[in-house]
Amino acid sequence: MGTDMETYRVEDKFCCGEQEMYQLQRRLDAVLLTDGYGNGTGGYTVSSLYFDDFKDSCLADTEAGSNRRRKYRIRIYNRSLDVIKLEIKEKRDNRVCKRTKRISAGEMERLKNGQCIADEGTGQDPAFLFNLAIRTRGLLPKVIVTYERMAYLYAPGNVRITFDRNVRAGQRVEEFGKEVFHDFNREEDAVLELKYDAFLPSFIPQLLEQNSLRQTAFSKYRICRNGYRV
Repeated sequence: MGTDMETYRVEDKFCCGEQEMYQLQRRLDAVLLTDGYGNGTGGYTVSSLYFDDFKDSCLADTEAGSNRRRKYRIRIYNRSLDVIKLEIKEKRDNRVCKRTKRISAGEMERLKNGQCIADEGTGQDPAFLFNLAIRTRGLLPKVIVTYERMAYLYAPGNVRITFDRNVRAGQRVEEFGKEVFHDFNREEDAVLELKYDAFLPSFIPQLLEQNSLRQTAFSKYRICRNGYRV
């Protein structure tokens, strides 16, 4: 299966309450299209299995706010294994690049067990980078992160706006892909993300104008990992 290499994109995150999210969604419903993955009204469920090495380097880099860092994950939608994505998200300052590849359920199980899978032998292939981290850094699954998402698109600028709600965590990583028990977060559990390429059409910030919006370095992975710390 092929890989899908994205360019580095701007990624800004904002925290806001449920009422503000509802108001903003009503505005976007009038002018933007959804991404087609949801049911048109309620969005869809995203579940990700995050990996880290024996030093928890990904978590440490996120907590330190490092300008360059990576996250390793496997992602499914609506609790289905019909589409399984292997992803590596690389961040440089406020720009991100996501390398994505479809994998099989069998490949997912091997990665969950700390085993390598077939790769293309290139740094553009997330499977190759996963395998390298498994061999050299003991990469293993650490936490399940699940939330509900509603996403909007605008083609000029490749704009993507997502509303993520009800962020919750699961500790039984071996059960990923099945019905998993989740713990609800005590911290903020909602975030708006704005992503775009080289430019942002001027009307988009106007649509998102809201006094209560505040930019944040919100990390679902950090929040869900820290939820299990004593």
